[in-house]
Amino acid sequence: MILVEKEMIPLFLCDLVRPTKPLTWWEGGGHILGGRDGLAGGTWLACTRDGRVAFLTNVRELQSLPQPKSRGHLPVRFLESKKDPYKFAEELVKEADQYNGFNLIIANLCSMTMVYVTNRPKEGNGSIMEVSPGIHVLSNARLDSPWPKSERLRHSFKELLDLYGDAEVAVAEMVEKLMRDTIRDDESVLPHIYPAEKEYYLSSIFVEAETPLGRYGTRSSSALSFTTSGELSFHETSLQEEGWEEQTVTYQIEKINK
Repeated sequence: MILVEKEMIPLFLCDLVRPTKPLTWWEGGGHILGGRDGLAGGTWLACTRDGRVAFLTNVRELQSLPQPKSRGHLPVRFLESKKDPYKFAEELVKEADQYNGFNLIIANLCSMTMVYVTNRPKEGNGSIMEVSPGIHVLSNARLDSPWPKSERLRHSFKELLDLYGDAEVAVAEMVEKLMRDTIRDDESVLPHIYPAEKEYYLSSIFVEAETPLGRYGTRSSSALSFTTSGELSFHETSLQEEGWEEQTVTYQIEKINK
């Protein structure tokens, strides 16, 4: 996830662990744009016509609640609400113990407000924090945790920005150049949460589906670009039954355009 002063550019990967529906305007009014969980109906990254954005990652951990609520519904709840990000986050933390570990970023592009909320905060830190302008990376740990692949992505994105200077980088190009990285890191520098072999295969930015551990990998790569003029572009490359498909949807934020 990236936030720079003149535009917001989230980059996102979704794993191949359950069926998903590709990027589209959702049924029921066409207010929400994003991919969708084919089982529970939630999402990992989506936005609305009036400039609300939400994206979610699971926290990598060994323990799981016996009957947790679905984390994928958290972005949907924010997108369907009218609450500002802070208010929504404050209400969410009151019930956060009913979910397995999650990281949630919620934003209102009209007010340029972005908030990070987690139910696995670092000791001594709160569960809610404002996301400041700059380059931030969110993986399956807390925001800006220095996992090797997170730092590699941060460095690669900065290089791409420096290369283009003031020129705009196309969202499709960002996905291709930044999110297809299959480099794996040495086991000695990886988080020691899962067994070493599993951590190794998960250490690349793009996780290849076929590994000795079975079929588990990256199902989709997305980039969302928003400019101060109110134009939002959402690009997704996703794995469907027929193979890899890509599409870009561009629209004008309603409230900014009024």
